[in-house]
Amino acid sequence: MPTLRAAGDVWLWEEDRVIPRRVLLEQVSTATGLYTMLTERVDRELLAAAPRLRVVSNMAVGLDNVDVAEARRRGIAVGHTPDVLTGTTADMAMALLLAAARRLGEGIDLVRSGGWGPFDPHLLLGRDVHGTTMGIVGRGRIGTAVAERAAGFGMRVISHSRSGGIPLPDLLREADHVVVTAALDESTRGLIAEAELRMMKPTATLVNVARGPIVDSDALVTALREGWIMAAGLDVTDPEPLPPDHPLVALPNCIVVPHLGSATHRTRAAMAGLAAANLVAGLRGEPLPAAAP
Repeated sequence: MPTLRAAGDVWLWEEDRVIPRRVLLEQVSTATGLYTMLTERVDRELLAAAPRLRVVSNMAVGLDNVDVAEARRRGIAVGHTPDVLTGTTADMAMALLLAAARRLGEGIDLVRSGGWGPFDPHLLLGRDVHGTTMGIVGRGRIGTAVAERAAGFGMRVISHSRSGGIPLPDLLREADHVVVTAALDESTRGLIAEAELRMMKPTATLVNVARGPIVDSDALVTALREGWIMAAGLDVTDPEPLPPDHPLVALPNCIVVPHLGSATHRTRAAMAGLAAANLVAGLRGEPLPAAAP
């Protein structure tokens, strides 16, 4: 990271696993800047252990792992990486929607198991995406980009968010496909639970590219098993990572991928660069290019 090294001494956690909490607390005790990912919990305990800290730069658009209010109270700037991952994450939402609605996971498994036989007009019938209604939960940057892509499929788009749209129950009852792109906070934690899943059409698809805890995992397992909804496509889960023996993994009508929403070479490089720019600006006492809202 030449940009960061030019700004000062850098300590880097180089192991391919989440940094242990005790190590993180020890290292921040003398740090003036902190570069994090969503796996690091920047809470009151950590901020209190870092008396010299001037800036926290989170390599993610979401800030649910950072106590932004406490950081501000301590005069610590907080940055994140919006915009640069919007299109890529919206692409993933559409990919999961198409894969879940058209039962691609089941089709791949059938071919790999040797079960693909003569043409059968009833084999793995899915649901159309074109000409249907998409409901977007959270109409921010990513939700808006998903809506733009849905328009290309001739979809009618309805939405629910803090800034407007229709009531959530109305959206859930009306949509053929529901895509969750909302930010995670206390108002959205568990937003899609048993009552909400029961409101959806039995032919509906649920896609989550936001944060796992917005959807109640236990309720989703039941919904998929009992046919409250047809299918789900998940880029994020609760817990995350999802254990391989979790019931969602075994369900044929649930596609789970390991948080790949922004996982392209170009986008991850842009995220890393913006996070570095935020950190350097904060260390210099300059406005952050992408400060937390």
